[in-house]
Amino acid sequence: MLTLATTTPSEPEIFASLQGEGASVGKPSTFVRLSRCNLACHWCDTAYTWRFSGDNRPHTDGLDFAREANQVKLEEAEVAQMVAALKPDRLVLTGGEPLLQGAALARMVAALKELRGEFHVEIETNGSVAPHPALDPLIDQFNVSPKLAHSGNPASLALIPERLAAYAADPRAFFKFVIAERSDIEEVLGLVAAHSILPSRVFLMPEGRDSATLRARARWLGDLCAEHGFNFTDRLHIHLWGDTRGT
Repeated sequence: MLTLATTTPSEPEIFASLQGEGASVGKPSTFVRLSRCNLACHWCDTAYTWRFSGDNRPHTDGLDFAREANQVKLEEAEVAQMVAALKPDRLVLTGGEPLLQGAALARMVAALKELRGEFHVEIETNGSVAPHPALDPLIDQFNVSPKLAHSGNPASLALIPERLAAYAADPRAFFKFVIAERSDIEEVLGLVAAHSILPSRVFLMPEGRDSATLRARARWLGDLCAEHGFNFTDRLHIHLWGDTRGT
């Protein structure tokens, strides 16, 4: 059984779109958004996957969400059938933190490959959770987004050295760091050096949930990328569709 986020009550957030961030930006993709997260970023744009009524972890919006309207449980085979019905053969498992449901995801991806053959499977993770042994060999690309201090998460939860080292050693992994201020680059440089992360596998992305904020931060963030040999990634889906579910 998988626990999914919803677009509307009881409607799972499974959709076809363009990958908006990171190494695969612009590529047609099918998305499956999982519910629940082990972290709580102040600026999270999918807080409806974890900040349910009664959760007092801080968030910029100060909103909480009714669990019954924003979460739905489906059998793995049913999710596989829904994904197989969509055209893109690039699957992005996102959240929330999808690796919290690694065993069920492994069963879903295996069922999907039986239905449609080979898929390119990406998983978006905050980098603090190890992939389940059954899921790991089914993943083609890890999009790892370690949460910096400005996210509001304590480093003891968000930046686990052995996990970051394992992802850094995995050639399937790309790293995406969310940048809110110029000074955030110092934390990135420290993590890159500590874990020997190749600059060519590092993407810096402006924090923001609207085009104006993203463009303003992109002006100086692009210079930092050029200076340090990192890649720049925008948030394409925000520019195209805004901060909306199912995009």
